Amino acid sequence: MRIVVCDDEPLARERLVRIVQESGHQVIAQAKTGIEAIIAVKSQQPDIILLDIRMPEMDGVRCAQELAKLEHPPAIIFVTAYDHYAIAALKANAIGYLLKPANKDELLEALDKAKNLNAAQLNEIRKLADPTARPVREHIAARTHRGVELIKLKDIYYFTADQKYVKVRHKEGILLIDETLKELEQEFGDKLFRVHRNAIINLSFLDFLETLDAGQYQIRFKGIDDTLAVSRRHLPALRDKIQSM
Repeated sequence: MRIVVCDDEPLARERLVRIVQESGHQVIAQAKTGIEAIIAVKSQQPDIILLDIRMPEMDGVRCAQELAKLEHPPAIIFVTAYDHYAIAALKANAIGYLLKPANKDELLEALDKAKNLNAAQLNEIRKLADPTARPVREHIAARTHRGVELIKLKDIYYFTADQKYVKVRHKEGILLIDETLKELEQEFGDKLFRVHRNAIINLSFLDFLETLDAGQYQIRFKGIDDTLAVSRRHLPALRDKIQSM
């Protein structure tokens, strides 16, 4: 694959170039700023760009947003020292988010993922982020002791508010994220459904609505024993949703 490497730190840029070349791919251009990256992409038409975030003149997220406006934008893999940009990066349609110093195996895995994307998938990823458009994000980013982890939305059972964080219950366990329930509900309204002031569920894992004593209700999920209470306020809408499924 033809790759552009953009990083304002020479040593970091050289390391990425070396890994890419050793893996059999071609580095067709290098850039030190977001503006240089855009110029390189327009002139060279790469398949992928490895993009830092904290750079002078134009940061990586803004650069990614500008690249998305091109007729044939490259797939974007962010390589950065900062984990707190993960959400912004994913909303800018990145297919990967790696923390410096980039692990060689993780970088090669991200490149392989980009290589294996079919045309339809790549077209979806490259769509310009538009607040009026349907979301293209398929992952949720969570900061852990290992760095930034990406959890597939299709593997998440539910989200619950936990003080100032949101708890994510997914197939491999539980993680905390910085996004709010309101933001998640607005972005993934066709996949998620609010059942309580403090909880939204992934409809694909909804098994059935269970009646408890004193007119209380709870949700049961496919594949796990967890249950979630359903508030009286959201009960009518949930019943309508179940009937329409």
